[in-house]
Amino acid sequence: MRISRTLPVAAVVAAAGVLSLAAVPAQAAEYSSALKVKGVQYDAPGRDSNKCSGGNTAAEYLTIKNYSKTAKVNLKGYVVKDAAGNRFTFTKSHTLEPGDYIKLRGGRGTDSDTKNVVYRQNCNFIWNNDKDTIYFYKPSGARADVHSYTKKANDRDGNGYINYHG
Repeated sequence: MRISRTLPVAAVVAAAGVLSLAAVPAQAAEYSSALKVKGVQYDAPGRDSNKCSGGNTAAEYLTIKNYSKTAKVNLKGYVVKDAAGNRFTFTKSHTLEPGDYIKLRGGRGTDSDTKNVVYRQNCNFIWNNDKDTIYFYKPSGARADVHSYTKKANDRDGNGYINYHG
């Protein structure tokens, strides 16, 4: 008589499910949010200079888009963070119509809904030129979107821009 030492089918399926979940990178998760990160200019063109006058931090930006076909979304209270914990909170009302976008730029400037721009009012760079993680949170604290990048793996043409969500 041969004794079978196999796991019950349910245990095998459960273990396989756990293994497949562990292998999924954070940026592959889809969050329930109309607003998502469309792209990031993580490496501003030219030589990096975070001087408020004559620097190029305004050329570093994050594009956030409203992917909803019907809902208007106000950015007030949304938060953008990087892996090191640098953060920006949208403190003013900026309503994005369906399909509309806004560029969150470094440096100082005048926010404009008509020009689709918000300035961080900070002349320091937020995104690292070699690798970083972009976290985007709803006002409730729930994650709206997240993307990790490395220059080598994600910026094949080397222009300092990475496109997400089309």
